[in-house]
Amino acid sequence: MMFSWYEPFDFQERVKRTFSFLNLGILIFSAVIIFSEFRYDWCERLLGTFVASTNDTRPEKGAIWELGQDTISAHESLHKIISRKTDTHQFAQRADSFSHLSARLIPGEWVILDTNQFKRLYRSLPLTHARQIMEPARLIWLLNGDVTDRIFCEGLKNGMKIYFINAENRVVADIDLKENTLAAIAEKQYLEPGRLEKFQGFDGRIYPAEQFFTGVFKLPKEMIPDLLPDTDLILDQDGTILRIGIWNEARDGFIQLGFEFLHQGQPRVLFVRAREWAVWQLGLVLKGEHP
Repeated sequence: MMFSWYEPFDFQERVKRTFSFLNLGILIFSAVIIFSEFRYDWCERLLGTFVASTNDTRPEKGAIWELGQDTISAHESLHKIISRKTDTHQFAQRADSFSHLSARLIPGEWVILDTNQFKRLYRSLPLTHARQIMEPARLIWLLNGDVTDRIFCEGLKNGMKIYFINAENRVVADIDLKENTLAAIAEKQYLEPGRLEKFQGFDGRIYPAEQFFTGVFKLPKEMIPDLLPDTDLILDQDGTILRIGIWNEARDGFIQLGFEFLHQGQPRVLFVRAREWAVWQLGLVLKGEHP
């Protein structure tokens, strides 16, 4: 009588077939494959390598987890941008100088500066340097004449630029603060080493301190503040004033004066700006032509 191979006729034969060498080998091999997968994650690594190697040939990224990672990265980048913008805005309102603010801004970064904060930063400057940035009368018109709607600061590679924007979103004025100007203000480097002869613009118009101030005191009292506008800056300097030079050219209604100080044997020159018409009157006195 014939029996099919899949129909064991008794229990012993069934057990023998179940635990045959082939079945045991398949069981052990399967167990090794499953254990190694849990231990080394080779299946995921192999699949990931295959997907990465064929990624360029697919019209889209092709891996769901890659798209998810890009989304997470985009959210993180956006969060960093928003956080920095908020931190920079808060920093701008707390900054104690223009150089302090400029050091915070990276090239191309923008921040809105509160009007009152700008006034505070401007008024913290010596008058001579403040006038080099912007004439006070013009600034009064911009900030108190209903001209400026908001103030933007832009970080540059070599400093900072400030824009005054009106309600129509137009730039009505701007200030370009270079890195060297900001550094000089921050470090109070108002003095240039050397004597007045070092600067050719003073040629022929250098006067001893006594002669200069004698001429100043002959002018009307109301004229002296326009001739010596930044007295605090002059008083802050150490040493003795030896001579004063008057620059040969005027610019924007001002003429530069050079005060030569001698401190610990070293001559240094302090530059300040005076009103052109006041300097012209003083020049007449110094030449003996003033009535």
